[in-house]
This record gives sequence, structure tokens and C-alpha cells, in this order.
Amino acid sequence: MADTQIMQAGLLAAIGLLAGFVNVLAGGGSLLTLPALIFLGLPAATANGTNRIAILIQNIFAVGSFRRHRVLPLRLALLCTAPALLGSYLGANLAVTIDERLFQRLLAGIMLGVLLFNMLDPMKRWRREELLLSRWRIVALLLCFFGIGIYGGFVQAGVGFLIITALLIHGLDLVRVNAVKVFVICIFTLIALMVFIRHGQVNYGLGLALAAGNAIGGFIATRMAISKGHDWIKKVVSVTVLVFAIKLLFS
Repeated sequence: MADTQIMQAGLLAAIGLLAGFVNVLAGGGSLLTLPALIFLGLPAATANGTNRIAILIQNIFAVGSFRRHRVLPLRLALLCTAPALLGSYLGANLAVTIDERLFQRLLAGIMLGVLLFNMLDPMKRWRREELLLSRWRIVALLLCFFGIGIYGGFVQAGVGFLIITALLIHGLDLVRVNAVKVFVICIFTLIALMVFIRHGQVNYGLGLALAAGNAIGGFIATRMAISKGHDWIKKVVSVTVLVFAIKLLFS
């Protein structure tokens, strides 16, 4: 029994390392970790809740690293986080079920849209370090991140791609996009995790094993994002999105 638990913990730590790396740079790591947790015998709802432990710890480390390197636009991050918190609470409490196949196709479509936008990079000429927050831009961001919060609270998988899209269209470079992304996800994941804990849908042992790998992967990815910059991250995002979109469409 003990040997089995050690093997499970080691497997989850290894998967978590890869998931944490792609989560910080692009997104979609939960498309690796959720099936792994279910494979180890967790019900889908418990796997969804357990995965939030790893996401939370991963992003705590990533936020700290982005802050130390002064690439996190804090005002923008806080603005995006406020509506996402409310959305996350609502999403985590949703009792509505959706057809799994339909969900996969919708998510694949979103990811392919991110891939196309990322490859074309139409906002390159207007890219700036800090957004100019006009009244209408603030309204658009609030509405957008409220919807992102609902989605992230409900399922988490792929929410990073939505945040990347929401911020790229405003001309932010991908280093700062990722910094804002991990900040927002870190805060709203805490709210969602509390909801799952309240409903008894968290396995703490497996969650902490997964979190160990996620934290290391996220730390490595943060350092690489800062050192290599926008163009390198764009390539990583493009490859990651394409792989996960194909997986969703044809699995």
C-alpha cells in the first residue's frame, strides 16, 4: 500500500512538473493533470477540486518570481482579478452539467483561435508595457474577466488561453500577459478551492504531490519567460495550443 502511494506521488510530481511549466507559459496543464488524477481513481469532481491545490501553489511561486523581476503590472492585475473572483465563486458552485464532447469541441475552438491570433500577432505595433486604461477598456476587461472567472471556477482547464487572448487584444506583451495571468488565476483558484473543500471534493495527499511538481515547473517557466521574452513565449504558446487543440478534437 505504501509503495503504491509513493509511486502515485512520484507519477503526479512528474506530470505536475510538465503541467506547471506549460501552465505558466501558455495554459492547458490541467488537460494533463485532470486525466492523471482520474486515472488514479478519483471521481471527476474530486479530481477537479484536488487539481486546484496544485494550481494554487504553482501560481503562488510564479507570482512571487514575476514580482521580484518587476514585470507584473499590479494595477492591471488587480483590476482583472476583482470580477474574476465573483465569477470563480459562481462557476465553482454551478450544478449545471454540460455534454463533455460539446465542451471539448468548444475548448478546442477557443484554443485554435488563440493559436491564430498568436501567430498573426496583429497588436505587435501597439505593444506597450502598461495598458492605457480608458473607461471603455476598463468596462471590457471587467466583463471579460467576470466570464473568465466563471469558466475558471467551473472547470479550470484551458482558462490560461482565455486570459492570454483577453490581454493580447489590448497590446500587452506576453511576458506581462503571463504575469497578470498567474496573478489572476492564483487569487480566483483560492476561492474555487474553498468551494471544493466545503463540498468534500479534495484529496490532499494527491493534491500536494501534484503541487510539488507544478511549483517546480512553474518556477522554471517563470525564469525562462523573463529571460527569453515575448517572441520565445509566442512559439511555446503556439505549439502548446496546437497540441492540446488536436488532442481535444480527435480524442
